Amino acid sequence: MTVHFIGAGPGAADLITVRGRDLIRACPVVLYAGSLVPEAVIAEAPSGARVIDTAPLHLDEILAEMAAAHAAGQDVARVHSGDPSLYGAIAEQMRRLDDLGIPYDVTPGVPAFAAAAAALKGELTLPGVAQTVILTRTATRSSAMPEGEDLATLGRSGATLAIHLSVTNLAVVVRELTPLYGADCPVVVAYRVTWPDEQILRGTLADIREQVKAAGLTRTALILVGPALADRDFAESRLYAADHHHVLRPRRGEAG
Repeated sequence: MTVHFIGAGPGAADLITVRGRDLIRACPVVLYAGSLVPEAVIAEAPSGARVIDTAPLHLDEILAEMAAAHAAGQDVARVHSGDPSLYGAIAEQMRRLDDLGIPYDVTPGVPAFAAAAAALKGELTLPGVAQTVILTRTATRSSAMPEGEDLATLGRSGATLAIHLSVTNLAVVVRELTPLYGADCPVVVAYRVTWPDEQILRGTLADIREQVKAAGLTRTALILVGPALADRDFAESRLYAADHHHVLRPRRGEAG
């Protein structure tokens, strides 16, 4: 018996990995985050499976379901949205499973920031503009941010920021980043990216709050900030430059 932590991806049912889908199809017990995992993903569960929305459950209740499945020798598909390594709260579940002697594994999923970049048809890293992406959030009702991980500190890097779980804290995001990135810095707010009701708002630090207010977005949105989101004058990568040679593309005339 194994508890399989599975990343369901950002929303579109066909963005789950083949491994994740096959595990769901094989497990007699499926636990999922109901507000974030599409029904089409859970519909892959086998007929007669015990399928439980964990949104109204607390940690002890979730672990009790896993322990009961373990006692019955039944594999569990524990389905999280996006990639479970990012704000997935799986570490605390795995710590409890370790204490109980219950085996588990993890299947990654497509993270929201990657899905948002795909929807934008762009890169989050551009030569000479940004070569770093920082995944972070702000402190709201959830856990406090560790010292040194505030936006004012992270923003000094000039990196592309992917700010999770913070659309209700957008005023703080704008206030902290405007002195560092400038009021005209590009911002994207991606709401429920890849879902049927996806919305992509493009703006700047100066005007994104008004756009978000007008759209009525209060949850399930990712904020991207950085010059790479709109720069069109970046230098081309050396990777494919005609005068850039390497073992797989030697100088013409050289032996392979």
